Amino acid sequence: MKNLTTFVYPLITLIVVLLVWHLSILWLHVPGYILPAPASVGTTLVSMFTSGSVWPDMWYTLQSTLMGYVIGCAGAIVLGAILAESPTFEKFIYPFVIAIQAAPKVALAPLLLVWFGFGLASKVVLVVLICFFPLFVNTVIAFRQTDPELIDMCRAFSVSKRYVFLHVKIPAAANSIFAGLQIAVALALIGAVVGEFIASSRGLGYLIASATVNMNVSIMFAGIFVLSLLGIIGTQIVRLLHRWVVFWDGGAADRQMSQTKT
Repeated sequence: MKNLTTFVYPLITLIVVLLVWHLSILWLHVPGYILPAPASVGTTLVSMFTSGSVWPDMWYTLQSTLMGYVIGCAGAIVLGAILAESPTFEKFIYPFVIAIQAAPKVALAPLLLVWFGFGLASKVVLVVLICFFPLFVNTVIAFRQTDPELIDMCRAFSVSKRYVFLHVKIPAAANSIFAGLQIAVALALIGAVVGEFIASSRGLGYLIASATVNMNVSIMFAGIFVLSLLGIIGTQIVRLLHRWVVFWDGGAADRQMSQTKT
């Protein structure tokens, strides 16, 4: 019953939103070039998938998103763990990390195009930069919030630092790290689309930008819905991995995400 309500409640919300959307267009006489009807967007979506025109753009966006996500998140977790464990390393690196984090990543996009070209590489680097910093901060805070009493108990039994790190600190930090991984999914898609907006001949961002030139609002909405669907799927995959990896706390994923949003 709990699994059923998980799907039923969002479905009811979706139906209400679509109904309000449709009725608003009818009652307010909103022209289609400003806000298309849900049926028009649905028809465009079906046409895009059945004709196969959206698949190459979707695959291109997924490539840059997945590659940047994996590289950025892996680097954030590793560097965050090292920095949290080494005060000396923190003194050398942390000020520069903060300085780079303070720079708006969108402002770096033109520079990345000059350095890495107009192909996939520039989009991947932008996704890496956008994913890296939130998860990096999450990782550092997570490792430093490990229960000090557990660490003191391990030291009392002369347990090695390696054992404490692997068996105490990593399990304690796992929830916060996975919460950061969920947030990074949406950020990765944002980075990929921004890169495609600026300079690209493929991808969902390019599809939306091209529809803007032609004032084809239905394709814009369809592209946005496809991006939303990819974000939902990616987030659900990370949540399932969270439950599988952090098996000792089955409700950790939902609680951690609610705390993060708060």
